[in-house]
Amino acid sequence: YKRLMWASRKSPQDTGLGFARVVLKLTIIVQLLQGEIPERAVFNVEEHRIALLPYLELTKAVRAGDPQAFAAVVKTHGDTFKSDKNFTLVMRLGHNVVKIGLRKISVSYSRISLADIANKLSLPSVQGAEYICAKAIRDSVIDATIDHTNGTLLSNDAIDVYATDEPQKAFHARIGFCLDVH
Repeated sequence: YKRLMWASRKSPQDTGLGFARVVLKLTIIVQLLQGEIPERAVFNVEEHRIALLPYLELTKAVRAGDPQAFAAVVKTHGDTFKSDKNFTLVMRLGHNVVKIGLRKISVSYSRISLADIANKLSLPSVQGAEYICAKAIRDSVIDATIDHTNGTLLSNDAIDVYATDEPQKAFHARIGFCLDVH
């Protein structure tokens, strides 16, 4: 991501629109793969608006955490992603869509059955939902426990993120990036 940002900043602003467009597309996909959502202003640049339309729809589907919307975008714009040579990266976003969807479900429900999770995330089986929930808990994507006897996911109380050191880490990362650019 850092190298892509440097490439976009060092490229000529008046010429080389094709190069800038390729870098923008890759930057958007890398941000989505990192679990970040690109800012809306990226898609509103006049020179790139039409070319970035499939990537805007992809970003909306990932942000929503909706596997059906993601599949529809991939089906609709699959040829565009293939011609841009980004199709394999886009397909890897499917895991992020499920993680985001699971995070939204975890925040919304204090107790939900694994069958309902499988239904909401369009997963093939309840065992698959249990595996995905267990992996998300282990990777600290969600803060919950699985009740295997009742087949439910029990969400823990939400913690105040400002009481942790996460804001300090994010601020430090931004300062480091700015110093690297300088």
